[in-house]
Amino acid sequence: MNQDVIITCAITGAGDTTSRSNLVPITPRQVADAAIEAARAGAAVVHVHVRDPQTGQGSRDPALFKEAVEMIRDSGVDMIINLTAGMGGDWVPSEEDPSLPGPGTDMIGPEARLAHVVECKPDICSLDCGTMNFGGNYTYINTAPYLRRMAQMVQELAVKPELEVFDLGQIRLASSVIDDGLIDAPPMFQICLGIPWGAGADTATMVAMQQALPKNSIWAGFGISRMQMPMVAQAVLLGGNVRVGLEDNIYLDRGVLATNGMLVERAVEIIERLGARVLGPDEARKKIGLD
Repeated sequence: MNQDVIITCAITGAGDTTSRSNLVPITPRQVADAAIEAARAGAAVVHVHVRDPQTGQGSRDPALFKEAVEMIRDSGVDMIINLTAGMGGDWVPSEEDPSLPGPGTDMIGPEARLAHVVECKPDICSLDCGTMNFGGNYTYINTAPYLRRMAQMVQELAVKPELEVFDLGQIRLASSVIDDGLIDAPPMFQICLGIPWGAGADTATMVAMQQALPKNSIWAGFGISRMQMPMVAQAVLLGGNVRVGLEDNIYLDRGVLATNGMLVERAVEIIERLGARVLGPDEARKKIGLD
């Protein structure tokens, strides 16, 4: 069991959740305010996406990231900033010619995927460790050479990579990148569970993935939707840290829409009832290796 737990709050994500909850942040100001709310509730780390203020859809515009990050930093509220680097790998085959991209495709190279990280220089950025089928006729593509190039770039920027893994094969790929010296010790993993069609959000799966991690890893885990809070407890019991937030789940209880702060408060309660304690940003920096 982990006695000293880091909470990450994933503020907004890029999925189509804004149509189902008016509490999901959209504008940079709303994203920053939600991050501040989450930090005050007990999150040491905030995982930040941005959205197009006009449409509410996920965006990779460096100007929107810069605006949100500057407002977070100017707030005076201490937190570790973790920016997504998972945008720009969406491939939807054309119905007329599957060899060509169809509507909804957004496919760019490693340098473009990290443009906002270069601009903002956060503490952490996420690296998705492989290619994966999502719901519908949609695949997220991140080839092994792309991952290696992105790992090399963030290492040169002195930004800590959070290695997001959605199945056991992605842990194998991430481990090879670590073995090649492209990830500084200690490596940090996020075990992502319940996303179609990745690893399921259940005890056996989290155990299997945790046991496959390199021995010196720092790790966290989460489940989406109704499995968010059960996986908080499971991760702590297995020695890990946790992630909650509106990117992964929009409800506090059945039919009750949540804010990010509410979800963090619920996670704090679960962690403390298990007999562990929640780390603040300074202690989290030491544990992650950011100090």
